[in-house]
This record gives sequence, structure tokens and C-alpha cells, in this order.
Amino acid sequence: MRLDFIRGLYEPDGPYASVYLDTDRSSEGAANVVRRRWAHLRELLAAEGAPPEALDPIGELMLDPVWAVPGRAVFAREGEIALTEPLAHRPRRQTARWSPLPHVVPLLAQRGEHVPHVEVLADRAGGEVTVVAEGRRRETTVEVADRPIQKTGAGGWSQGNFEREVEETWRRNAVAVAEVVEKEAHGVCAEVVVLAGDPKARALVTDHLAKDVVRRLTVAEHGSRAPGADPHLFRQEVDAACRGWVDRRCAELLEAFAAGPAVAGLQETARALRERRVGTVLVRDDPSSTATMWIGPEPTQLSTDPAELVAWGVEEPVRERADAAIARAVAATDAELWFVDHIDSPDGIGALLRF
Repeated sequence: MRLDFIRGLYEPDGPYASVYLDTDRSSEGAANVVRRRWAHLRELLAAEGAPPEALDPIGELMLDPVWAVPGRAVFAREGEIALTEPLAHRPRRQTARWSPLPHVVPLLAQRGEHVPHVEVLADRAGGEVTVVAEGRRRETTVEVADRPIQKTGAGGWSQGNFEREVEETWRRNAVAVAEVVEKEAHGVCAEVVVLAGDPKARALVTDHLAKDVVRRLTVAEHGSRAPGADPHLFRQEVDAACRGWVDRRCAELLEAFAAGPAVAGLQETARALRERRVGTVLVRDDPSSTATMWIGPEPTQLSTDPAELVAWGVEEPVRERADAAIARAVAATDAELWFVDHIDSPDGIGALLRF
């Protein structure tokens, strides 16, 4: 997971109010429930020193039914919302922190890896190509030759020519769909391409895809362009294909970690981030973690030993959550952050090195 989308969150400096709230309004009287939840978290933030001007914008956002979602993460500073994201599910833990750095790791863990991918629904008339990347969906309809597309089986001396013309129409539409899929897959560096629809059209499109796209291809059994078709089963197959890619990628990263070059443990990972040698940080997903470390004003000023920071010229090291410090350093050094179920490393953290 690249953290480009949170890089601007660290400018200017904090402190930050970080809030994860269950904003589900599906039950009776939910508006009052959400209000009570927010009132409780607001009290916690105020007790930690958060001023009213930092909290009022959060309350306005959380309580506005226009923004109703199952859950929401909000980061505020200097009286304004610095970043907010809806959560597809209720937050794993309702949280409120007033701290030097934003508490972003629960958002990153629940957000998960956004896999750039292409979804294709094909039939003999063409296809619908949907590109999903950087949190956005973009749909394109592809149709080149609209007739004839149906064999009649009527017979007669011209039947052979007619059937060849129909098959040529199918081929031309399949070629057009394949060209768009290739262009979009290469354009967003898609990791997964999911193809569904009419079996004949699926086969034709596959035949005309470049080999590198075919290697990323999953053929789905469900999904149709037909009017009124239920997209639910197709969506499940798309989600499964993306999860499968994430699982394979995690396994590859853990194998690379075991083979090296890599470092293990919080202190060694912090040292490698300071030296900008980290390509990927691997973190065991542990919502209960309370590990801390010391930071300075610069993103790469982090250590488990405050004396180290003082030796590098940091006048007043500040204690902060270790995961918050790591996330800031990862975002600032163009590294990646991946959550794993397990890792053979002290502190549940390690890093693959660039050099």
C-alpha cells in the first residue's frame, strides 16, 4: 500500500484530533445514538487537551445525515478537517486521540489494499469496461459493429456467407473490447482483470488480449450486460479475485523478507527508514497494539531511544505511537506499507530494503 494519499496530512504540523466513529444510522433512533457516541469521544478529546475549535468541525461532519455511512475516520487540526474517509464497515474500535501525529493506521488497516483492476462484461455486441483505480470507477461502453450479431439458421444458398458475416461482427467487437481492456490495464497498471459475460464473447476477447494481460486475467462465471441482470454474483467474483491477488502478494513479500535484504524489529526498521533504505514495511495487523517510540519534527526522525534523537539535533523528542511514527516515515520516503497476519520478527514489524 502506497501512502501518497496521506502525505499532505502531515503539513503543517499537528497536534491532530483523530476520530473513528460508528456512524451507522440503520437502527431506530440512530441519529441520537450517533450524537451520544460523538459526545463521549468529544469528552475524551477535550480531556486530552483538544480545543473546541478543533472539535466543532468534526461534530458537524459526524452528525450531518448527508454524510451517513457505516463508519467514518476524521483527522482535524487548527479548526479544520484535514482528511476524512468513509468506512465500508463500522470501525473495529471507536477511537479518539489528540496527539502530535494523526492516528492513521486503523484507517489504513480497515481500508485495505486498493487493488487497481479492470472489470469486463462482454457479449457479442461489445462490452462494458470498468476501470477501478485510486478510489475511482470509470466505465466505458465498447461497440463497433452492431449488425449482424445473431445467426438465424434459416438456410438457403446465402446462409454460409451470412454466418461468416455474423462471426466477423463478433470478432470485430471482441477485438475492440480487447484493445480497450489492454489500454486501460496498462494505463492504471492493473493487477487484476476480471472478464465475464457471454461464453463465446469471453473466449474471443481472451484470444485477442496481450499475454501480459492474460496473465492477470480471471474469467468469471457470473455477470451479464443483459438489462436487469443482477450484478451481485459478479461483484463477489471480482472481490475474490482482488483478495486472491492481495494474499499472493503478501506471501511473496514474506518470502522476500525471509530471503533478504531485510531488517527485523522496530528499532532496526526505524533506522532503515531514517536512512531511506526501505522499500516495504511489513506490519502485523494488531488493533490492540500500544507500542510507542520517540519522534522529532521531521518524518525520518524516529527511534526507540530518545538519546539517539538528541544526538542528531532534536531538542525535545516527543513520545508517540510507534505505528503513527512508522506511517509518517513510510509516506515521506515513498515506501510501501503492508499488513500481514504474521511475521517472524520482534515487535511484529520488519522491512524489505531497497539496498
